[in-house]
Amino acid sequence: MQAFEWHIPNDQGHWRRLKQALPDLKAIGIDNLWIPPGCKAMHPAGNGYDIYDLYDLGEFDQKGSRATKWGTKEELQSLAVCAQHHEIGIYWDAVLNHKAGADSTERFMAVKVDPQRTFASILIRWVGFDFPGRGGLYSPMKYHSRHFSGVDWDQRRRKNAIYKIVGPNKDWANDVSKENGNYDYLMFADLDHSDPDVQKDILDWAIWIGSQLRLRGMRLDAVKHYSASFQARFIDHLREAFGPNYFIVGEYWKGEVEPLLEYLDITNHRISLFDAPLVERFSSVSRTRYGDLRGIFDGTLVKTQPAHAVTFVMNHDTAPIAPFFKPLAYALILLREKGYPCVFYGDLYGIGADVEHPMTPSCLGRLPILTQARKLYAYGEQHDYFDRPNCVGSSITRLIQFGVSFLIIAGFVRYGNFHHPSGLACIMSNADASKKRMYVGRWHAKERWTDLLEWHTKTVVIDKTGYGVFPVAAMSVGVWVNSAAKGRECLHRHFVYEGFNAHIIN
Repeated sequence: MQAFEWHIPNDQGHWRRLKQALPDLKAIGIDNLWIPPGCKAMHPAGNGYDIYDLYDLGEFDQKGSRATKWGTKEELQSLAVCAQHHEIGIYWDAVLNHKAGADSTERFMAVKVDPQRTFASILIRWVGFDFPGRGGLYSPMKYHSRHFSGVDWDQRRRKNAIYKIVGPNKDWANDVSKENGNYDYLMFADLDHSDPDVQKDILDWAIWIGSQLRLRGMRLDAVKHYSASFQARFIDHLREAFGPNYFIVGEYWKGEVEPLLEYLDITNHRISLFDAPLVERFSSVSRTRYGDLRGIFDGTLVKTQPAHAVTFVMNHDTAPIAPFFKPLAYALILLREKGYPCVFYGDLYGIGADVEHPMTPSCLGRLPILTQARKLYAYGEQHDYFDRPNCVGSSITRLIQFGVSFLIIAGFVRYGNFHHPSGLACIMSNADASKKRMYVGRWHAKERWTDLLEWHTKTVVIDKTGYGVFPVAAMSVGVWVNSAAKGRECLHRHFVYEGFNAHIIN
């Protein structure tokens, strides 16, 4: 689960919120929490991507506050200990591309470049990071102009632009995205990962943070914007220190799958990636009534490299998805056999709350049921009922619009395994109400199956050949399971939302 969203109240109470929520998150099947960047930002309200000091986790009085937006170091460590008690892993959000909020000025040579990273005129620019509040504790490293490759602000002229730093052996990294010619520069003061001092400080930090928090993995921010070869070294360094199963996922935002595959090749498949192309597909289909579901996985990472695909529906900076489609999308990532699904805090609890306007969960509050359904029933062989060009048997509804055939109802079945024999049948429609005949197994003959989500009240009796005719409401999804299946009695337990609508948890 991504355990934050962009508009979390700036109350320095989020680590406490998450600690309070751990028992309920465990109960609905959450195994790991991707927490926000907990390093000191350039402003007290910064979400951490405007990173100032890797070694300040809310411990030092710097940049206007001791705590980060999320809380203090002590509260963060308490969260990590409590998560370990509940057997929930913590994934750290590592922002290693840049730094923000310099402490001092330096004069050095730079050239202004246009957005396509081509050169223009020579300028002067200055920057320096001294971390005076920390006083050299944990790391003596101070950052100066030689440690960066580019900046975005000329203090003398008070102008914002992209400025490339000039110096011996100073250049953009060549193993980055080729967008804009070279996409090394993204924002703020861009770190030069070819510099030995920068490399050492980051590698040292990786071991240090592991000594401060028991982590199970990391998310690497903005991986297409800094050296992939250094990232490979960083990942090897982490796994040498913390074991081969230390999980790493990178944020490489691109709607086409080919650059993601190229990146995986460059890093020798050391890393997983968020399946951004799949989210683009969800967004596109959801905003088109009667959108074609047949190719929902075409051109996605989960289809081409499922072992390296982290699937998701929303996160803190993605394209919008129509509300009706979110339960369908979550069913597609949570209940199918491929991919490593990530649930979004903003969908589980809602986005942006205050006292007068409490947060509203997406999926009409059914997302905890889908996560539990994954844990209880989404096992075994999978059979799809939406993977053919036109129709499968007699159960697929088609819409002829402008001479084009669209699949607007789809389904799949999980047959279960020895330890989880129940299985499930999932059916969805992004148009009208309909039904589909699907095979769930002869061993389920005469069983009575009902919809876990309770969006359809009918009971389906499995016939002697193992088939059931499963209905679905318009623009909806159904997850059908034997009404007597193990675990169903706890599926509709009350999920605690209280407290997440408040600014501060005492």
